[in-house]
Amino acid sequence: MALNPFFLQGSSGEQNLVQQLINEQLKIYGVDVTYIPRKFVRKQTIIEEVQSSKFDDNFLLEAYINNYEGYSGAGDIMTKFGVSVRDEVSLVISRERFEDFISPFLTTEASAGDEIEVADRPREGDLVYFPLGKRLFEVKFVEHEKPFYQLGKNYVYELQCELFEYEDEVLDTTVEEIDTLIEDKGYIIDLYLFDSSSTATAVASTSTGYVQSITLNDDGSGYNSTPTVAISSAPAGGTDAEAVAILRTKSNVTSIEQILLTNAGAGYTVAPTITISGGGGVGASATCGIVTSSAGVNSVVITSGGSGYSSSPTVTIAGPSVGTTATATAIVSAAGTISNIYLSNTGFGYTETPTVTIGAGATTGIGTFWFNEEITGSNSGATARVKSWDADTNILRIGITTGTFFNGETITGAKSGATYDIRVSSANTVTDKYRQNEELELQADNIIDFTESNPFGTY
Repeated sequence: MALNPFFLQGSSGEQNLVQQLINEQLKIYGVDVTYIPRKFVRKQTIIEEVQSSKFDDNFLLEAYINNYEGYSGAGDIMTKFGVSVRDEVSLVISRERFEDFISPFLTTEASAGDEIEVADRPREGDLVYFPLGKRLFEVKFVEHEKPFYQLGKNYVYELQCELFEYEDEVLDTTVEEIDTLIEDKGYIIDLYLFDSSSTATAVASTSTGYVQSITLNDDGSGYNSTPTVAISSAPAGGTDAEAVAILRTKSNVTSIEQILLTNAGAGYTVAPTITISGGGGVGASATCGIVTSSAGVNSVVITSGGSGYSSSPTVTIAGPSVGTTATATAIVSAAGTISNIYLSNTGFGYTETPTVTIGAGATTGIGTFWFNEEITGSNSGATARVKSWDADTNILRIGITTGTFFNGETITGAKSGATYDIRVSSANTVTDKYRQNEELELQADNIIDFTESNPFGTY
């Protein structure tokens, strides 16, 4: 038989009354937490694995804490990788408050193109910021039928949450207290940026009986490192010439592009021989000519390496009144300074020491990067999120990197508009809960040494 029609078994008025009483109790006995829904940025199409996600909304919501003696879960435990914190918390929130206050916003964003699969109830994978412990918890399970259909309806959601383990998700809720929780988490890279530039300086010296230039007769092939270029010695009382090889790779074949002089030598009466060896390649050969009738530039010595160089500047050597002007190439170090100046042609006809002029370095960076904003490399197209910015040392700490930034390229902040040139990038150790494993292993080795015949004793 059907239920007695003269008893309502829970009218809508009674259900609304229970919901309002629960809402009021949560407002009295609960705490304010911040609910942060997860949005999928990229998923695999085959097994539907979420490859990246973001958290960029925040909703203040009252919740009742079921844990009255502290966090539940396994707590702080020692694993073979280090200390692992596995705290859990159980929260009760109002079904009506969630459906009226949060679901409409999620539905709107879903229609705008964000991947929100479940918009009418809390979803596993969402985050909850617990302000009392200043911690982020991840929703692992949503109990939506407890208490079980009182007056024919359910009124609350019970969220079973575990401490959130960061995995390079984008956390940009605009709430600084929450966003800065992951400031030092994930795979972090330090970009050392140029702050200001100073122009390098150098002086030249001249001599007679010097090597004017080196002609590459055969560029060889198969090189996997820079070969050694040896020039036969000058006569007694002279100065030996020195040179370096510059490699290039084309169509997967590495050969010598050119040979430049670091010192043209002095006192040669006949052209020296040039021997190219090492580097794993074969077939390269070169010859040179000398000048004995007049003076030329035999070396350029750097007096100041300058700063702020992201690419090789022009090097101008003053020419003689009659003759050929010497030419040179500057080499930029990873630190943004001029490390070497090589001569491609030493010229001839100099009657006095010429002046050397080196082009200026990079321009000074502009602006201040904002926390969590996205930066983009001008040449590489790589992107990353700003973790921190130290204007005193010009070190930009970034995470969630896609692609590889190039030394010397310009990076620009999407929100701040700050632009700087990269001097050098340095990858840091991955920061996660297992970062203590090496430290623990070293300490364990001091206690038990398995290289001994009896690691547990002294005999």
